[in-house]
Amino acid sequence: MIPKGRDSSERRTHNLGKKADPHRPTAGLVKIANSLGVRLLPPRKKIIVMIMGNHSAGKSSFINWFTFITSGRKRESLTGNATLHLYPHFRQLLEFKGALDYLSAEITTSKQKKFSLVTFIDTPGLVDGDMIYPFDVNSAITWLGQQSDLIFVFFDPMGQALCKRTLNIVERLSETCGDKLLFYLSKADEAGKETDRQRVMMQIVQELCRRPGLNKCGFEMPTIYIPNPQKPSRCVNQIDGVCQTIEKAINQAVQKTLDQLEKDCDLISASISSRLEKNRCDVSYNKSVRLYSLLCGALGIFLPLLFILSFIVSTFSKEQLEELTGEGLANTLFILTGIVMYLWEWIPEDGQVLFVILFMASCYLLLFLAKNFARQRNKTLSKKEKRSLAEYNEYIQDIVKTKKGKLYEWYLQQCAAEYDF
Repeated sequence: MIPKGRDSSERRTHNLGKKADPHRPTAGLVKIANSLGVRLLPPRKKIIVMIMGNHSAGKSSFINWFTFITSGRKRESLTGNATLHLYPHFRQLLEFKGALDYLSAEITTSKQKKFSLVTFIDTPGLVDGDMIYPFDVNSAITWLGQQSDLIFVFFDPMGQALCKRTLNIVERLSETCGDKLLFYLSKADEAGKETDRQRVMMQIVQELCRRPGLNKCGFEMPTIYIPNPQKPSRCVNQIDGVCQTIEKAINQAVQKTLDQLEKDCDLISASISSRLEKNRCDVSYNKSVRLYSLLCGALGIFLPLLFILSFIVSTFSKEQLEELTGEGLANTLFILTGIVMYLWEWIPEDGQVLFVILFMASCYLLLFLAKNFARQRNKTLSKKEKRSLAEYNEYIQDIVKTKKGKLYEWYLQQCAAEYDF
């Protein structure tokens, strides 16, 4: 019931934008986010479990580098590029130089224990000392852990359980992914007697407690091992609990998908609000620079024209000018040009040439500033773009979030009693 419901909800959340209403956006949330420059990924159909630990911790005996193990139609091995095409969520691994050469995926047809809904990531065995990795293994594992739904940390009882590199990565992951971390004592059947097992577990717990980020109450570390009928052991094997943990994560995947839908809607709405606010600031800024441009341009043209006009007007008498332009305009011209000529007479004759050069340079500077201000205008949204953003926001608030509430109710009806609604 849960896997089927999960697929249905994902299809619904994926296709919320595909409505027949011509006044509604026709793109889904991913395309809307892309148009806003926001990177949004569609919900995954499988949960991701990352397994990490020191070398020889029992994670895998034949996979030494990053390997994705997932269910598929046929048994197949994929190289790095093919793996990233299958898992676009992990394309950021390309940022870790050298990691692609050690990336592969193994596809199996197994249907056991809901395996078709799980993807396992097997990470490199970690060691201390002079071991040199061909890529930044610490950062790569930390990033992968942040993308995973569960992180299993395997400690083996054979002397490598206190690997500092492993503990350093676990401490980094605990800062952002503490709720995903689960610790296991792997190969527990090889730890010797019960007293030896307890001693190893105490050493691991003590080392973890020395690190502030890992010193938490309620710490658990179940003992697990691969059962071998030819080699029975009295050690308690809690490997079935691992399967139950994975199954619980699968059952909660619908809730996570719907919760992520809520976060994605809020992210898009915030991006729209930010873009509209920036556009308002840009419009206001453009008005200011347009004003400065017009003012500088007007002064750069008006001042030299007034300067030249003053000398021309000075050659006419007031009566002649009134006959040519009329009394009102003649009075205005006489006042303006009179001021200019009065200032001109204050300039010594030997400095007039220099003044003219500086005056023309100032006018040129004003024209240059006018042109520079005109270029500084920011690009603003068109009416069509603003209308589209408003429609996107309205669509998310009125349609998507309403649909998300209905999907949540539909999901809960499958598991809760009717009288709870």
